[in-house]
Amino acid sequence: MKTVNRICHILAVIFGLGSLVLFFMRFATIVSGGNEVNLVGAQLGFGSKITVNGTEYNMAISSDILFCFLLTAISFIISIFSFKSKKLRYMAPAIGIIDAVYMLVIALSAPEAFVDRRPLPDITSTTYSPYVLITAIALFAFTVIAAAYLFIDDYIEVKESNGSKKTIMRRVILFFRDYKSEVKKIVWPGWKDVLKNTVIVLIMCLLIGVLIWLIDFGLGKLLELILQA
Repeated sequence: MKTVNRICHILAVIFGLGSLVLFFMRFATIVSGGNEVNLVGAQLGFGSKITVNGTEYNMAISSDILFCFLLTAISFIISIFSFKSKKLRYMAPAIGIIDAVYMLVIALSAPEAFVDRRPLPDITSTTYSPYVLITAIALFAFTVIAAAYLFIDDYIEVKESNGSKKTIMRRVILFFRDYKSEVKKIVWPGWKDVLKNTVIVLIMCLLIGVLIWLIDFGLGKLLELILQA
């Protein structure tokens, strides 16, 4: 089991690195002024200088792709440091799933929605390369493997503790059981109490609103007198 756990951990690091490397592959092709401009993911995220027909343009930053790039870098770094600190093992799959879903949305959407093409002139088309979808798939694979490492490592710890610890799934089940028992203890007010409390709140809001309006009106008139003096 420990061997499988270590393999999952190493694979998570490899897929994290692979996902990060994919951002340096061609993500989009923009046809501007009759010329094809190929941009890698990092260029879209951080911006770059592009020359079209002898004119140099500073490409705008595509914030969504930059966000995914940063999440990928963070999850990769966390997966490395989790070799030393097991507390970080929870963060890698949590960040990874957010990153993977976001990247999948980008891959399945029209390129114009996430590729900032400013200030290129005479743009006729914008297309994604397959690497955008491949990056999303790699991020999902990273998330699954990181989650597998988390649960296997947690299972090993519970086994070694001789029952003094509970697995993550067991803790989650116990949490919802306790939550359900606490919900049953709630005493819900009757409709008469709800109506009475609602009327009281509305009256208090009205009174406070009138008070604020009077103060504002008085200060406004005082300011007018001061300016006229």
